[in-house]
Amino acid sequence: MNTRQQLLLLRVVAWTGAGAPLAWMAYRIFLGEGLGADPTQELTHWSGFTALILLVIGLAVTPVRRRTGWNQLQKVRRMLGLWAFLYALIHVGVYVVLDQALALDFILEDVLERRFTLVGAVAFLLLLPLALTSTKGWIRRLGKNWIRLHWLVYPAAILAVIHYELGQKTNLTPRPVALGLLLAALLGFRVWSAARKRAAAEAASGASAG
Repeated sequence: MNTRQQLLLLRVVAWTGAGAPLAWMAYRIFLGEGLGADPTQELTHWSGFTALILLVIGLAVTPVRRRTGWNQLQKVRRMLGLWAFLYALIHVGVYVVLDQALALDFILEDVLERRFTLVGAVAFLLLLPLALTSTKGWIRRLGKNWIRLHWLVYPAAILAVIHYELGQKTNLTPRPVALGLLLAALLGFRVWSAARKRAAAEAASGASAG
């Protein structure tokens, strides 16, 4: 299998994996047994958890690529991020339309009075500019600033994990804790890599000056 075929297979697998939860939910709604006694809650939990999982997987792409040398993984990172945003958008849409029935005054009150809703809203707002600037045109226009802007994905993911934990009935439940630890490891790896790169550049600059 040549490089082009490997990349095509990787994209197919990534698209299939990211789209599978949406396809399964559509099946449950239209062909299956429905979503149980509380469809709104089921849709809320499903969309939020799927968005968070895909967000973490997308953040894991660069560390895995650097450790394995499989550079083709980078080709699906942006796509995974957009899928994560799609599920986050569904999550917010379910809350706004089905849970709050488009009552903007109640939504604003909920955001201002409940940490759970406020943290989730800020996480979504941080993801919004990242999704809007994920086209090739914006990447060209922003240049290096695009990379700086997309570091916002880390605080967005951290807030999403906190939002998830705040939504649990008990404190420090296994899933949010596990995702938080994984996210901390990914962020630590990126900081460590950036520090090594900076140190190597300074050493090279000092050697050339000497």
